[in-house]
Amino acid sequence: MNPVRRLLVSLLAGGLLCFAFPTFDVWVAAPLALGLWAWAWAGAGFGRGFGLGFAGALVFFVPTLSWSGIYVGAVPWIALATLESLFVGLAGALVGWLGRDGRVRPLSFALVWVVTEGFRARAPYGGFPWLKIAFGQADSPFGRLVALGGAPFVGFVIALAGALLALAAQRALASRSHRSRMPSRRVLVPVTGALVLGLVGLVVPLPTDGPTAQFLGVQGNVARPGLEFNAERRAVLDNHVAATLKAQRDVTAGRAPAPDLVVWPENASDIDPLRNADAKQLILDTVATLQRPLIVGGLLEEPVGFVSNVALLFQPGQGNTDRYVKRHPVPFAEYIPNRSFWRNFSKEVDLVRRDFAPGDAPGVFRVTTPGGQSIRAGLAICFEVAYDDIMRDAVQTGANVLVVQTNNATFGFTAESPQQLAISRLRAMEFGRSVVHVSTVGQSALITPDGTAHQVTSLFTQAVVRGALPLRDATTLATRVGEAPEWVAAAALLVVLVLGIRRGRPQQGPVADTTKEEDDDDAA
Repeated sequence: MNPVRRLLVSLLAGGLLCFAFPTFDVWVAAPLALGLWAWAWAGAGFGRGFGLGFAGALVFFVPTLSWSGIYVGAVPWIALATLESLFVGLAGALVGWLGRDGRVRPLSFALVWVVTEGFRARAPYGGFPWLKIAFGQADSPFGRLVALGGAPFVGFVIALAGALLALAAQRALASRSHRSRMPSRRVLVPVTGALVLGLVGLVVPLPTDGPTAQFLGVQGNVARPGLEFNAERRAVLDNHVAATLKAQRDVTAGRAPAPDLVVWPENASDIDPLRNADAKQLILDTVATLQRPLIVGGLLEEPVGFVSNVALLFQPGQGNTDRYVKRHPVPFAEYIPNRSFWRNFSKEVDLVRRDFAPGDAPGVFRVTTPGGQSIRAGLAICFEVAYDDIMRDAVQTGANVLVVQTNNATFGFTAESPQQLAISRLRAMEFGRSVVHVSTVGQSALITPDGTAHQVTSLFTQAVVRGALPLRDATTLATRVGEAPEWVAAAALLVVLVLGIRRGRPQQGPVADTTKEEDDDDAA
């Protein structure tokens, strides 16, 4: 394949991958896009492979992350898309070197994809795993595999399936260009392998059994979208109180069941609910009316010099009994790393006047229902839902239901909220847990352990989601193995790289390429 065609195919793949994520939700675009990348990068070499991967990734990340600049401008949006694209560039470089003889090597490609996604999820400053390939697969057979090995395993299988399709296409085109009759099985075998990988998830069980509890999630809405969503003191809190009391009137009138646990979203209290007496009393009065536990999202003016993004548990007659502090504040949004350095490039870093302090422990709130049922709610706040360890730690700590609190007011009418809800759906499948996903402005939903989202709300409306969800204690294989799939992939890739260096040419490693024709290397 000549350089121009390689570039065009890589750009096409990046554009196609956009359709695998909300709000398009065409999940099959993911393996097809990765297959095109595997094809375009094979034989490119290290440097050219990097350029191809970086350029193709920009076509993907720039539109899908456009919500990040909706109110703060193009600079942070393009900077974020560029940073994320560097990791795909690294993937292109490694694939281009490993396959510099031109042959698509499916196993090597899949290993490279998983490892570089793992890098992206961890660096710099804790990484940004948003738009992992698995996060667009909640409705696909691939997505069900998340219960076996988490998002990295799903990514591996999708990349392997896509690369197998690329190998089949490469062999078919090689046959045409050489005017030879290639045995059909040499094309059919990788195609069949890809189809099997695409369908095998259908046999993975996603049980939804277990005792149930009633949940009420409150989407109170804000006065206005954007960075000034909380400009009017206590307006957001008042909205959530009003929506909650309205829902309680339905309970009193017998039109709805009484909740066992009520959940407000992140920043539902727009002023410190412990240091502002009026806010605290309003919450206590609401809990007294409900006679049920209430989880409140808010900001605390602590520790000294910092702010904490927290979930607070209030219980009738007891007040605030527990708290969870967000463990993974968002760099450049909730804190400025290396502030003095970045100030040299933009004075706007000082718009974040005080850094958010990170928490240091998983959040699991324990409450007992009137019927004696134990609810152990595992917490994640906003972007934390995208980090594999946050919710896994909560489940391993004993959570039998998961709660995702988020505030999407600063992203307007964009795809950010649907993208986040899709991640929560995959987490439900991964851990076999119900998820109460509640936003200030939408989308909110109740999610059953099979990943089905119920009562999905519209953006910038006042609404509630209510109903019974199963409480489950059984652990999935993904919960038990944790990060092991990523470490196995990293070790396997290291072996492949070492073999390539020692032998003076890239090797497939554990799985040999079966292409016999020496001149099919650049057949496309």
